[in-house]
Amino acid sequence: MPSTPPPALSPSLRTLIGLAAVVVLLAGVSLAREIVGPLALAIVLVVICEPLRGPLERRGWPRWTGTTAVIVVAYLVLVAMGALLWLAGRQFAQLVADFADELRSSGEGFLAWLQEVGLDQEASSAVGSVLDPETLVGLVSKLGGTVLGVATALFFVFAYIIFMAADAARYREAGRVFGAAKAPVLARIRHLNSGVRRYYVVNASFGAVVAVIDGLALWWLGVPAPLVWAILAFVTNFVPNIGFILGLIPPAVLAFVVGGWPLLLAVIAVYCVVNVVLQVLVQPKFVSDAVDLSLTLSFFSVIFWTFVIGPLGAILSIPLTLFVRALVLEGDPGAHWLRWLSGDRTAVPPPDAAATAPGGHRRLL
Repeated sequence: MPSTPPPALSPSLRTLIGLAAVVVLLAGVSLAREIVGPLALAIVLVVICEPLRGPLERRGWPRWTGTTAVIVVAYLVLVAMGALLWLAGRQFAQLVADFADELRSSGEGFLAWLQEVGLDQEASSAVGSVLDPETLVGLVSKLGGTVLGVATALFFVFAYIIFMAADAARYREAGRVFGAAKAPVLARIRHLNSGVRRYYVVNASFGAVVAVIDGLALWWLGVPAPLVWAILAFVTNFVPNIGFILGLIPPAVLAFVVGGWPLLLAVIAVYCVVNVVLQVLVQPKFVSDAVDLSLTLSFFSVIFWTFVIGPLGAILSIPLTLFVRALVLEGDPGAHWLRWLSGDRTAVPPPDAAATAPGGHRRLL
């Protein structure tokens, strides 16, 4: 007796099942963030350094030399960023110890002002506790306690880079091995890799300019340790949209401690002129053009990936979003509308589109 085929699922039920699967997948990624985060960082580093392989291979050098070059440069980038963060963290800890009395005095004065303007005791106590040097010292101590976790993450990153760089040499042969059968998939991968590289080139360029200007301005204003805040401005520039605020708060607090309200307002004015103009008004346009992501999606991606994999997600938010779009949307012929909403200007419309670009290529209006 022939078996009866199972009833087809309704579109709404399929959507609910798909959403449930996404939630379960994200929960698993969040639980494994100690592994996923370093893995994503290693992938990004290898993608950035992979173009070094091409010139060596074109000169006839053995394949292992290109792989070695990718690994060495990726390690140098990782070590350089780690050294900058270590230098900034060490000087910040020293600043907390040197200005402990000033921090306490400024906190008490700010607390008294809050009480004068009528804020309740709970709010005043909360703000005062944030400015308490003991709180800052405790924060530094907690940061010191994370050294083991950071070391473990770095071990995974260094190991992943070796394996991925070796595999990347083999993946470069995919076009020759599979030919036209996988040409669309390989084209999407190349587009993703070039977008990631363009994104970090734009961010590093703007970050260097912002760091130099901020450091020189803080040095001229007399804010202690301008090199620390310049490094912080460079690193936070890799956090889209909200990096400006993250880089402003520490030097602004220190300026208030050593110079009161005039110096605080001067630091805020400098950051607003330099960082807001470059990081908030100019840079997002370059980033949007480089990676074809809408400004709204780039801002939301920071919050989303930070929630999923922690602080590293803020720095890797754009590459991770590009990866998800390439994996989910760019392979779906019916996802042109969603791709266009995400900022993708290369999305190809359905065959019945009304507009056709010169040269025969259809284009979304």
